[in-house]
Amino acid sequence: MKDAAPQTIYLKDYKPFDFVVEEVHLTFRLHPTATRVISRIRFSPNPDATSRNLVLHGVDLTPISTTIDGTPVEFVQEGETITVAAPDAPFTWEAEVEINPEANTVLEGLYMSGGMFSTQCEAEGFRRITWYPDRPDVMSVFTVRIESDLPVLLSNGNPVASGEGWAEWHDPWPKPAYLFALVAGDLVAHPDHFTTKSGREVGLNIFVREGDQDKCAYAMDALKRSMKWDEDVYGREYDLDVFNIVAVDDFNAGAMENKGLNIFNSVLVLASPETATDDNYARIESVIAHEYFHNWTGNRITCRDWFQLCLKEGLTVFRDQQFSGDMRSRPIQRIDDVLALRAAQFREDAGPLAHPVRPESFVEINNFYTATVYEKGAEVIGMLKTLVEDEAYARALDLYFERHDGEATTIEAWLKVFEDATGRDLTQFKTWYSQAGTPRLSVDESWDDGTFTLTFRQETKPTPGQTDKSPQVIPVAVGLLNPNGDEVVPTTVLEMTEQEQSFTFDGLASRPVASILRNFSAPVNLDRKLSTSERAFLLAHDTDPFNKWEAGRSLAKDILIRQVSGENADPSVLTDALAPVVADTGIDPAFRALVLALPGEDDLAQTMADMGRVADPLAIHKARKALRHRIAEALEPTLADLYEAMLTSGPYRPDAGDAGKRALRLAALALLTTCDGGIRANSVFQTADNMTEQYAALSDLIGTKYGADAIASFYDQWKSERLVVDKWFLIQPARSNWEDALSVAQNLSAHPDFQGANPNRWRALMNGLVNMNPAGFHRVDGAAYTWFADQLLALDQKNPQVAARAATFFGTWKRYDADRQDMMRHELARMAATKGLSRNSQEIVQKLLGD
Repeated sequence: MKDAAPQTIYLKDYKPFDFVVEEVHLTFRLHPTATRVISRIRFSPNPDATSRNLVLHGVDLTPISTTIDGTPVEFVQEGETITVAAPDAPFTWEAEVEINPEANTVLEGLYMSGGMFSTQCEAEGFRRITWYPDRPDVMSVFTVRIESDLPVLLSNGNPVASGEGWAEWHDPWPKPAYLFALVAGDLVAHPDHFTTKSGREVGLNIFVREGDQDKCAYAMDALKRSMKWDEDVYGREYDLDVFNIVAVDDFNAGAMENKGLNIFNSVLVLASPETATDDNYARIESVIAHEYFHNWTGNRITCRDWFQLCLKEGLTVFRDQQFSGDMRSRPIQRIDDVLALRAAQFREDAGPLAHPVRPESFVEINNFYTATVYEKGAEVIGMLKTLVEDEAYARALDLYFERHDGEATTIEAWLKVFEDATGRDLTQFKTWYSQAGTPRLSVDESWDDGTFTLTFRQETKPTPGQTDKSPQVIPVAVGLLNPNGDEVVPTTVLEMTEQEQSFTFDGLASRPVASILRNFSAPVNLDRKLSTSERAFLLAHDTDPFNKWEAGRSLAKDILIRQVSGENADPSVLTDALAPVVADTGIDPAFRALVLALPGEDDLAQTMADMGRVADPLAIHKARKALRHRIAEALEPTLADLYEAMLTSGPYRPDAGDAGKRALRLAALALLTTCDGGIRANSVFQTADNMTEQYAALSDLIGTKYGADAIASFYDQWKSERLVVDKWFLIQPARSNWEDALSVAQNLSAHPDFQGANPNRWRALMNGLVNMNPAGFHRVDGAAYTWFADQLLALDQKNPQVAARAATFFGTWKRYDADRQDMMRHELARMAATKGLSRNSQEIVQKLLGD
């Protein structure tokens, strides 16, 4: 018999829950294989509801008893719900169920990780704990009792009582079930405290396994800076007596904002100079801030339904980007954010998985934790701030917190706040939430006797389910430079609302060079015909850091694409333009490091696809490798000087200043390695006192005569550090020669330390091959496609959430030649035909196939 088709959920079908949950009392009697959960929930009829059916969710629960007001009741179960006859009056529901945390390999609900009990309830994991209306618009106050002989017993809110073998917690702030959390284990605390602006003392703790407490200081410092920043910039003060963070090794996501008890993937908490890179430190700072900021934008104000996910995630991503920019460098942060957006979200928009920031339907909600919801959602907030400007944005946010505190709300309510605070009509702007795809913005320029005119045209290609696209509001930040490189018109925001629109600048003494889309003021593809000399001019003179970097990147991309296409392209144009910028000591070293970085192979493949050209992964790989070598040869003296000059002194510091110097030094080292065969990199590898330099050197050495020894030495040195071993698994397929990448990944998958059930370890190995070595993954025989599909199918049986997200790597199949397309589609069809394929993977695979 054919498996039943998964049910599609639609935004238009939203109805409020039939009851209000007034209070929740939970008791957990923890046991690895037979945990008992006793719930006592007070319900009352919802006056806004249209019916009186008590429908509760539950998955993999063994029922022991169920009563209403003390009287046993029967229920009818269908799929993940039970329906119970309930009175049309307030009542108390009591239930006892048994669950098996040790067998819970999906890592949702309550599960075991290395002897520790942990939870992950977003989006719909609470239904794996007990019967409950597991939806975000049902908010209630929770009291939790935990019974166990484990020494640390944690839940949401404030601790209210404890004794030998038990602890009780009470969260006074109403929350949906997805924010519930529980942790129990043999843990140690890294403690601290924070004094709020109103003078309240808040106890802070980071709980980790024994031996990891010396790696918590940076995360704690990031937390305290986040708390202070949220008070200063958004006026948001923390609202509980304690704030706890727990580091968990087996975790599907990066972290979770559960009220007062944030649970983090260990990689986003633990850091020491010896074991973490500068990128790790920056990521820890960003994610700590993100989850803390959710306390108000996600917890105190949450989503009415999961279609509003971008409301909490887009806003909170935007806030953590602001924070990181303030802590480090706004220009560098903006470039990093756009690189991430283009790599993931633009790719999503260009393929079969394209969807609006607020989707209209879903089958499995976990599949909509996407770059579109998060990163594009943040870009939409950024555009809104640009349009209304800083003061009005702050006024609107104050009104948002005042009006919707304690509510589960919607995008409509969010935009209404801005309309009320600013007087603007945001009807057209709302299409950013409902229309999928990346707009392509083309521009023509004209000059006539002192008047310079820019004519823009916007177009968004059809996406799955959306063939007709409406013009959108696009803020286009523009500045004008005269031929001497002086700025004659400072940054001006042009508000485009039509499909085609012209803007004029009068009274100019000479024809200017326009700097368009400054600070990447909108998430669009800019189609602009610039000469090589104009790009070089902007790289040399643009006063906008983003566009200065973008000019160099577009110059490099143009050369690479022409080389891949068999056309003549002189690299000296690029090297001549790069030389003065890279050598300029007045420019931030971190910026110069970014200027030296060529566009990635995946970026080039997507660009060629956008141009209507077939992407050849091997040709792209060879062209990029050759251009790197030419840059290294042309700039070798400068690079050698930078390699020496950017050596930091004193103990390792993860601050932006030292990290920027290391970034430039290591960018120079990577290029120099193409000339010296790894002599310098081997020296760095042998003598480095920090992971940033040692790991970068290891990456450079793979493929050189030093590579095998460096790989073995790195493992021997760090085999007891699980997060460092993850790096070891990732870098080998990522940096191997394309011919060898698959066999390297296959051999590593058989390594005794490859723990496929651990999401971090599995993702490290797969990302190394599939995402970071495109030429190796897209080999002409299709063998890597088959191997990867096999890995997905095996993981899908244990952890469908991680498997489904990884399956999206097949989403770029349309870029490539017919043979590669056929082979990828064959593997997708094989997955789709696999009996027992999870709902998560089934939805993704069918979308990729276009079914």
